[in-house]
Amino acid sequence: MSTLAVHDHGLVHHEEGHEHHHKATFLNTYVFSQDHKMIAKQFLITGITMAFIGMLLSLLFRIQLAYPDKSFPLLETLLGRFAPGGRLSPDFYMSLVTIHGTIMVFFVLTAGLSGTFANLLIPLQIGARDMASPFVNMLSYWFFLIASIIMVSAFFVEKGPASGGWTIYPPLSALPTAMPGSAEGMTLWLISMVCFIASSLMGGINYVSTVLNMRTKGMDLWKMPLTVWALFLTAVLGVLAFPVLVAGVVLLIFDRSFGTSFYLSDIVLNGKVMPFEGGSPILFQHLFWFLGHPEVYIIIMPAMGISSEVMSVNSRKPIFGYHAMVYSLIGITVLSFIVWGHHMFVTGMNPFLGGVFMITTLIIAVPSAVKTFNWLATLWRGNIRFTPAMLFAIGMVSFFISGGLTGIFLGNAALDINLHDTYFVVAHFHLVMGSAAIFGMLAGVYHWFPKMFRRMMDDRLGYLHVWVTFVGAYLVFFPMHFMGLEGVPRRYYAITEFHQWDHWLNVNTFITWAAIMSGFAQVAFIINFVYSIFWGKKTVQNPWNANTLEWTAPIEHIHGNWIGELPTVYRWPYDYSKPGHEEDFIPQNVPFSQTMSSNMPHDFEDNPEGLEEFNKWTSTQKANEEVK
Repeated sequence: MSTLAVHDHGLVHHEEGHEHHHKATFLNTYVFSQDHKMIAKQFLITGITMAFIGMLLSLLFRIQLAYPDKSFPLLETLLGRFAPGGRLSPDFYMSLVTIHGTIMVFFVLTAGLSGTFANLLIPLQIGARDMASPFVNMLSYWFFLIASIIMVSAFFVEKGPASGGWTIYPPLSALPTAMPGSAEGMTLWLISMVCFIASSLMGGINYVSTVLNMRTKGMDLWKMPLTVWALFLTAVLGVLAFPVLVAGVVLLIFDRSFGTSFYLSDIVLNGKVMPFEGGSPILFQHLFWFLGHPEVYIIIMPAMGISSEVMSVNSRKPIFGYHAMVYSLIGITVLSFIVWGHHMFVTGMNPFLGGVFMITTLIIAVPSAVKTFNWLATLWRGNIRFTPAMLFAIGMVSFFISGGLTGIFLGNAALDINLHDTYFVVAHFHLVMGSAAIFGMLAGVYHWFPKMFRRMMDDRLGYLHVWVTFVGAYLVFFPMHFMGLEGVPRRYYAITEFHQWDHWLNVNTFITWAAIMSGFAQVAFIINFVYSIFWGKKTVQNPWNANTLEWTAPIEHIHGNWIGELPTVYRWPYDYSKPGHEEDFIPQNVPFSQTMSSNMPHDFEDNPEGLEEFNKWTSTQKANEEVK
């Protein structure tokens, strides 16, 4: 058996006698694989594992919020010194909030989402054999796995994991003696994040290089699916924004370990004046949020691309406003770098500067609104198939709209001063970023599961999963808006310490039980996922009758994706339900010469020869009709 050496546009050379260098073993097939499809599965399974850890942490601190004055002996059995007498310690409560946020934002919604679908879809949808650098691609996964292990290992150090919130603001993060979670756990957090950012940079550079250099013949930028556009621009965002957080983390390590004062000044700890002066914690906030707001779009843009693809396929309609969708993604990418200050309206920022950030924040709502309108127009009068993937994609749009509307409140500096650090903020970002991105990710899992594992997921368990999760997410986060409007602060260990908020305790209890209900729905997903990998119904090559190139690749996975030459692309990826064609879809690799009865003049915008042929064919058809 020969190996395939890959060149642009599918030129393939057979190197006889070279196969002994590439013997398939368990290690190089499943562990240290350089095949983008296997790396996508590794990212997905690691991301799902981290998601369950993050979910369990949230359920633990939700129990504390619902029953702040009760003891649960089981907690002491499970958590030991972190839950003396069956109640979470206040320090450990803060650690749970911190690690939950970190895991969900970075390890699930960034690496789990982008790592899975960029690896799976970019080579397959642009007609490439693999990533530009398969070895660096493998390294990006292993750095992600190492970062995940380090982050979770903080639960096993003496003073527990990092505290201070997922934003790790100084001085709590800069003074190792400030609280238990500022000690070794914070050091592990910083090391983990450096490894994570290294992973993201290696992956991002690979994704950008692959899209720019390895598209197959005929695949110009305006023939790329919206998934590839979204993943490509996400990678650009990550490559530009993540290094700023590395700089912030390095300066933080200097303050923690070498006595510098980048973020510290005039600190009094336990009655003792510390020898720090000249620094400012606001500097860290600027560095963190310069990444932090692009990070919001690093999370949501892949979900947007995935949902666009799933909605078009299952509406049996072309995506509405393809060019507007691409330009709105580009607009979001550019604008996301000039809105970070809206996280800092209450830091004493110059009101004029606050006004500038408020204006850019409200402007960035425009491309988001364009996308929302286009999704709704795509669904309008479509021949919709309500698969689990389609329901998750529609749910993503629902969360994006309802969560995005509350962003208008928080983007206004005058209103944000009252709402900042209340439950209103928790509700906003868990809907617009957390729930919407999770639903986009799950839409992708259900839609491309046959491509990843060559089997189908069970639809009945899928419907149970989507509806319980959808209802549960709204029951959890919607009531928090009203808590925030009354000023109930987030991250408080027990709001009953302040009697003016006692009446919200029943709401907290209701939210906790809704979260538990949503957690059980994820158990149904895991059962479906694992069962379907091994015993699910075997798939056909193109189970959804989709147009994109990944469904033209063989069902059996081969390292190189296609046997022989790579497919040539002739058309955009959304030729659904074209009048005059027998079927309601036309794959991208079908030449226009084979679909003359359904061709339209705008199909040949960049192809004058094709337009000339089409005009000749049209003239011939008219002449034949006149003769008849």
